[in-house]
Amino acid sequence: MQELINIFVKSIFIDNMVFAYFLGMCSYLAVSKNVKTAVGLGLAVIFVLGVTLPVNFLLHKYILSSGSLVWLNPDYADIDLSFLSFIIFIAVIASMVQLVEMIVEKFSPGLYSSLGIFLPLIAVNCAILGGSLFMQERGYETLAQATVFGLGSGLGWFLAIVALAAIREKLSYSNVPAPLRGLGITFIVVGLMGIAFMSFMGIKL
Repeated sequence: MQELINIFVKSIFIDNMVFAYFLGMCSYLAVSKNVKTAVGLGLAVIFVLGVTLPVNFLLHKYILSSGSLVWLNPDYADIDLSFLSFIIFIAVIASMVQLVEMIVEKFSPGLYSSLGIFLPLIAVNCAILGGSLFMQERGYETLAQATVFGLGSGLGWFLAIVALAAIREKLSYSNVPAPLRGLGITFIVVGLMGIAFMSFMGIKL
């Protein structure tokens, strides 16, 4: 249990997808203009990461990794399908994003309209694929570890985009120098937030 808590906390604060690895920056900057749309996209990212990480973990463990097909037949012990990881992971992610898109369009047309093209772009969001590749690289041994890492990574991305959206809403009423208005001041704020999140790297888990 302690290990799962460590993975969860670390994926939110220390290994934050945005501030530690700069993944998912395109949609992060584009959809963070107001809190409502940021919350919607953040929840969608949590759902997609929370579902795709366990599925991709099972695919990696029982199909893609070297010798994983031995459960089918001992003769398959030498088969290594890891070269298919990218395309399989992306196929799973695209399927889940399509599901999210249909759900949002059905139950929240306003949010669907606000998110626009950035909702289907979750399928190619490098933070989503990065989660699966980090899971593969770090060699998580159980489904619980992969699931907790996925949920924690999604929550970290959610907190990052909601925090930036709240700041940008306040900045719209602030006296920002003309050359820095828009993306200029946004880049500065993101940089400062990244530096702030670096303080969590002192946490020893």
